Amino acid sequence: MARTGYTLPVFAVASAKAALLHLQDRSLETWQSVTLNLMPGEVTIPIQQVARLEANSALAITLSDPGDNLDLTRNTPIWAWVKLQERQQEPLILEGGEGIGKTASGDAAIYRYARGLFAENLLPLVRDDRTLRVLIVLPEGRQLARRTSNEAFGIVDGLSLLGTSGISQPLSAEEHLTELRRILQEKVRDRSHLVFCVGSHGMQVAQRLGIAEEAIVQTGNWIGALLVEAGLRGAKSVLLLGYQGKLIKLAGGIFNTSSHLADAKLEILSAAVVKVGGGLSAVESVLAAPTADAAYQKLVELDLAEVVFSALASKISLKASAYVRKYANVSIEVGTILFDRPGKIIGKDAIANSSLSSDRWKV
Repeated sequence: MARTGYTLPVFAVASAKAALLHLQDRSLETWQSVTLNLMPGEVTIPIQQVARLEANSALAITLSDPGDNLDLTRNTPIWAWVKLQERQQEPLILEGGEGIGKTASGDAAIYRYARGLFAENLLPLVRDDRTLRVLIVLPEGRQLARRTSNEAFGIVDGLSLLGTSGISQPLSAEEHLTELRRILQEKVRDRSHLVFCVGSHGMQVAQRLGIAEEAIVQTGNWIGALLVEAGLRGAKSVLLLGYQGKLIKLAGGIFNTSSHLADAKLEILSAAVVKVGGGLSAVESVLAAPTADAAYQKLVELDLAEVVFSALASKISLKASAYVRKYANVSIEVGTILFDRPGKIIGKDAIANSSLSSDRWKV
């Protein structure tokens, strides 16, 4: 049976808690552990090393364990340096050190769930007249990040502390779809307007747009199946939010976006170029492009990108709505937002435009 593990933020928080407890003279030996609230649930994480550095600072180290998932962070050391100081404006200050990625604005790539996890597990241990400063270091983070697509999505110099759960659950394809359907069913009970994030980096774009995590459903490649599920469960609308190289497949009627099943994105893109009045040379340039990103850049050069991707967003929404009507026999409003590799929005339809100005998905 596949073994469950935990996401990177869990080990960062465990290191910080161990260092703080050690600093407060609740000595921890290297073989001991700390217990965390995962919001929900609890977990006990082993601590590799812990040491006091100064009278008011300490360092602790854990090793990442993602379970049986194929995860490049396996056994990665996570360091947390903590310092207690006189109370400042905030009781908890989180900083990213070496190996923690930075966003385009220069902020540490420590996202909402991770920040909540730090606050939940550390603040009860901090006196009202003190501020706790936490610096997270991933010594191997910069090197590991080169093997991910982080930089393409605007995260540079390291890895992100990203996720919506502390559990890293290994699943088969069938189990994964079942789990995604279960999550959707839970969310639609409280939210009739959902946002489908196609790919993990869609989460970062959604957060930047101010979309509440409670409204977000990650889809993997099973966009069609989950659209139908949303319709059957009474959702009123779905916003599709995804990288253009994945999501444009829906414009061609491909509702499982796995490249192992079908990959006609350049052909679909070429058809869109023709639809908006692009010439034969533009079509040939798209078809000759080695990747969807290269095709997009070519359309930018030809001053066709905006009109092509807006048209594609509209077609995706129409195709998705029709798909739900066909298989669930219900009507559902669908809007579409397409973004490029760095996460810049490059196309959206009228429904997405109007929805973003409302508060239906907001925090």
